Amino acid sequence: QVQLVESGGGLVQAGGSLRLSCAASGSSFGISDMAWYRQAPGKQRELVATITSGGNTNYVDSVKGRFTISRDTAKNTVYLQMNSLKPEDTAVYYCYAQRRIFGSKYDYWGQGTQVTVSS
Repeated sequence: QVQLVESGGGLVQAGGSLRLSCAASGSSFGISDMAWYRQAPGKQRELVATITSGGNTNYVDSVKGRFTISRDTAKNTVYLQMNSLKPEDTAVYYCYAQRRIFGSKYDYWGQGTQVTVSS
């Protein structure tokens, strides 16, 4: 089993920055893609940013130019640098990892970390 341990959430003023971290531990061999999702109150969970093992990144339109996902592959750690934060970024942010072993895919989720942006 893979455990995803998150840190870095909190309360920040609009226009400020936060950096989220998520480290995969346990049976982390075979982890390929990692991502950040978020879920705002009363809303469905949405994909925010992804990064592949090769370093390719993708972002939801609403965060492009403001958020940067990065990865330390050796440590199985993914980061989300969030700049120019807006109140609408307020959500619980979830780390995600995909593990591929012999053609099978497994999904793992962090517990979520609260990000609150005040206006």
